[in-house]
Amino acid sequence: MLSRENFSLRAVPVVDISESVGLVWDSPESIAFLLVYRAPRAPADSLSQLLETVSEWSLRFPRLVVLGDFNVHADTDSCSAAAMDLVSTMETLGLLLCSTGPTHQAGHTLDLIFSAGIQVTQASIIEVPWSDHCALRVRLEHAYPPGKGTKPIWARPRRLMEPSRFRNALKDLEPVSDSIDVQVDTWNIRLSNALDEISPRRPLQPHRNRSPWFTEELRSMKRKKRRLEGVWRELHDRASRSAYRAFMESYEHATIKAKRVYYASLIASTSSRPAKLFKIIRSLTTVPTNPKSDDQAPSAEAFQSYFADKISLLRRDLPATIDTRRELETPWPLAGPTLDRFIPLDAEAVDRHIAAARLTTCSLDPCPSWLVKSCLEGLRDPLLKIINSSLEQGIFPEGLKEAVVSPLLKKPDLDRSVPSSYRPVSNLSFLGKVIERAVAEQLQQFLDNTAGLNRFQSGFCAGHGTETVLVTITDHLRCQLDQGGSVLLVLLDLTAAFDTVDHNLLTHRLAIVGVRGTALNWLASFLHNRGQRVERGGLVSERSPLLCGVPQGAILFPLLFNIYMRPLAQLVRGFGLECYQYADDTQLMLKMEVRPDSVPDNFYQCLKAVTGWLCASRLWVNPAKTEILWLG
Repeated sequence: MLSRENFSLRAVPVVDISESVGLVWDSPESIAFLLVYRAPRAPADSLSQLLETVSEWSLRFPRLVVLGDFNVHADTDSCSAAAMDLVSTMETLGLLLCSTGPTHQAGHTLDLIFSAGIQVTQASIIEVPWSDHCALRVRLEHAYPPGKGTKPIWARPRRLMEPSRFRNALKDLEPVSDSIDVQVDTWNIRLSNALDEISPRRPLQPHRNRSPWFTEELRSMKRKKRRLEGVWRELHDRASRSAYRAFMESYEHATIKAKRVYYASLIASTSSRPAKLFKIIRSLTTVPTNPKSDDQAPSAEAFQSYFADKISLLRRDLPATIDTRRELETPWPLAGPTLDRFIPLDAEAVDRHIAAARLTTCSLDPCPSWLVKSCLEGLRDPLLKIINSSLEQGIFPEGLKEAVVSPLLKKPDLDRSVPSSYRPVSNLSFLGKVIERAVAEQLQQFLDNTAGLNRFQSGFCAGHGTETVLVTITDHLRCQLDQGGSVLLVLLDLTAAFDTVDHNLLTHRLAIVGVRGTALNWLASFLHNRGQRVERGGLVSERSPLLCGVPQGAILFPLLFNIYMRPLAQLVRGFGLECYQYADDTQLMLKMEVRPDSVPDNFYQCLKAVTGWLCASRLWVNPAKTEILWLG
């Protein structure tokens, strides 16, 4: 059964009938539909079972429509005995037959519509070329609340955003001040004004998303198919019917082929990106469900309060005896390589970072990111000035420290009215991400040259992934067991680890690995005085300060978190255990030559030290999800 998306239909199980579908249309006065198919050679008692089911449904649903292929001859002039019994029993149950006429090409009436509590009128029979049965069209007289209608979306027409017009509309972008904040404000104002000039915001009606596999060839074939259908409906002869059916089969084969070619190419192009590949496979193998309304979702302010309160409660529940001053008072190493400043970029480096940036646009951006890429020739100099001013001054612009958070439902079956069913997804400005790329590249090179990260850290590292850490742990386990030894494995689970990172501790740990001077000032400026707003249903919440946590969605976020977790591996190895990490997922492994009678003392001491370090780092261990395995 097909229906409009705004009709709230839910499936109802039907017992004792093998080929049937039960649906309920939830509205102020609900209607139940029982769609039946009775095979031509069905058992003799199949009609009795059907009538028993209809009797149960008539008691449950005052407004009921029973329809389908009953395979009984309910002809007006020669009605079979089975059909007469069916119609008579249906009338006893309060369901009246809607008179139609012959519905089969042999001239018999096999497809019937019964209704109770709702008026069915204007029945008509429509011959279709692809079946030996005709289609039935009826009108249901039912009060339905008026829809809200499709609200126009205020947006800029993309067809007007021509790069040449945008370049001509750009005014003088030369910086009027050495202040990095003034330069960024000038950039945003000039680009926004140019975009307003060539493509001002206007109300646009949303369009249905087009299928990416639908080619121009298919579009042309679809037009021809409709023309052939029109000819057949006008002439109703055998030749036009055969031509229409033959071309319709060709169109169906071409559609299947186009889908196969498109998805095969898409899968081949993502073979080296497992996350995207799994997402594609899931979309192809998951049965689509009717989209649910977001009317029950909390407001933007409610989401903002929930996300902020969740982090503050986690930090409040940490043991009060833990003091971070001891680590902060640890002196920085005097020897070793240091990163004192970030090297200014040249034009080639800017082009490389822009080319590597994803074409994502945030509502904070003055213009779409793809337009910046298209007009890079005219924007390169002011962009280079902004990036280098930020690096040289050791300041991340204040205007780029805000994030727009979009709540994303974790699973389709969760309660949409509860904020905990959603996860926050942060969107940051394109310009800020470009500056971050310049810093991340130099910081990563420094850490690679100095071996500043845990060698078993697989999260957010080039050439590593979930497969890396899984294969490594499995290999080490098997090697130890093959040698006759045993293994104790601890799988730690941290709650909201990214959101509870302490900024002062992170800055101190950056200094410990050798980041000093202007470079350290820049990273401290990047972390402090950040904020976020929640956007939901076209409404935006008030700004909320982010007093802790690394900004998820930022280019630097993975690298900074790995630096924050770096001391944990050193602590664990001091007790003779190995530490494997994938971002915040941490596994501790103790290898033993033989299986001891009791757990070694160093294992308990390590767990105690790890728990203390995590608490001091303002990270919360989730005991319910932390597991310990003893193998061997």
